[in-house]
Amino acid sequence: MSNSSSSAIFTVNPHQNTETLLVNASETLSSLNALTCNLAFDLDASQRAIMLGIQQMAELGQLLVDRALEQISPATRAL
Repeated sequence: MSNSSSSAIFTVNPHQNTETLLVNASETLSSLNALTCNLAFDLDASQRAIMLGIQQMAELGQLLVDRALEQISPATRAL
């Protein structure tokens, strides 16, 4: 299989603005947070701890992305 960049299945539009990229990242992390939180309680104790650790990392990532959004567009995010 070729490792060329033209074989990429998924790409991000290189012309998309930063705010749009951050909004989409925030929404993706929010979905990941909800999925992992719901799934965690269907697992046994040791697996639950791992899943909640993953959920916590997703939440921390979302906090960082949301803070970046506030910095680049403070007026629109406050509404």
